[in-house]
Amino acid sequence: MSGRPAILASFALALAALPALAEDCKQARAIYTDPAGGYELRFEPVGSEAAVTSNHFKISVQGTGLSLDGVVLPSGEPERPNGIVMHNCPTGDVTGAELTACTVWQGPIYAVDSAGTIGLLQAEDAAAAPQILLPDFGPSLRASSAWGEGKATSDSSDVFRFKGCAG
Repeated sequence: MSGRPAILASFALALAALPALAEDCKQARAIYTDPAGGYELRFEPVGSEAAVTSNHFKISVQGTGLSLDGVVLPSGEPERPNGIVMHNCPTGDVTGAELTACTVWQGPIYAVDSAGTIGLLQAEDAAAAPQILLPDFGPSLRASSAWGEGKATSDSSDVFRFKGCAG
């Protein structure tokens, strides 16, 4: 019986080390990783100052210091969340060609629930999705200005799984 408290304490420590459940986290604070662990997608709060953007995120390439900026904009008919991932985009008055050159990926962003059902990414105040799907992100990354020596050089999946919740 003396070993039982030690086993229970070890189990409690193991549970504490597990990432929070997605449903306990708001989308604005959710952190995801690709299956290989080379890429981290981290949502950040937009707040009320953003009139157009419904979500903001960054994708970090582990071990490189490379960080890509992402925004989610409602668009289309019917309206749905579309994302844009950018690398070193100029600010201010920019041309369409300049934006095209710095765009890494663009397309619809999907949320995948715990049953595997694919739906649309919800607003930042909704519960975090267990998985995020960025269709064709990996191939788009390889064809972008963010790929190459000193930048991203390992493939990314299009699927990012919930890792935890930022404080």
